[in-house]
Amino acid sequence: MIEISTSVLTIEDNAVSIFYELEVSGTDYFHIDVMDGKFVEKDTSKIMIDYATTLSHITPIGIDVHLMCEDIEKFVDEYIMLEPDSISFHIEAIKNKDQAMNIIQDIKSNNVKVGMAINPNTDIEKIFEYLPFLHKVIVMTVEPGKGGQELIESTISKIKKLKEYIIEKNLDTIIEADGGINNNNISKLKDAGLDIAVAGSYIVNSENKKDAILNLK
Repeated sequence: MIEISTSVLTIEDNAVSIFYELEVSGTDYFHIDVMDGKFVEKDTSKIMIDYATTLSHITPIGIDVHLMCEDIEKFVDEYIMLEPDSISFHIEAIKNKDQAMNIIQDIKSNNVKVGMAINPNTDIEKIFEYLPFLHKVIVMTVEPGKGGQELIESTISKIKKLKEYIIEKNLDTIIEADGGINNNNISKLKDAGLDIAVAGSYIVNSENKKDAILNLK
């Protein structure tokens, strides 16, 4: 059974009550989409730190931080204080391998899991050299920065290729997919080797959040 990381990106009103509803409905993580207005057009940096800070005080559920930001180190410093379950940053945002490895070590040294995210148009092979150092990879199944998009079908083959490589190299890296995930496409993602599904609109806008989460699992 896969795990579910519920994105809080689309929550606007009654956030605390919705957080509680998601917790009792069985979400495994709260997914925090941090956008800086530079790496992607949208800027969610203020509301996401507010949500993450609130969550860190009211729930034992792990916080899954996804940085869609150019200044990675700045946001790592900001979120590491909240002791999240994981922090992931984009391979497209790094300048070189030395910077990437320094960020990875910084996150790990604070007893936080580290992930690297990859956009739909970036070749999955580019992330292979980092896999031995990562807890997880977030495969973007939509273009980053916008909610409510449909899943890009070609990203499913990227997940499959990534899973095959992880198995071949006997690595422990897990695969998370983010974007456009719902009950109609989850089975294809599972078959490809998915471990964690990020879902926002599908769960948050559902009349019965528990059923929505169970349907995905």
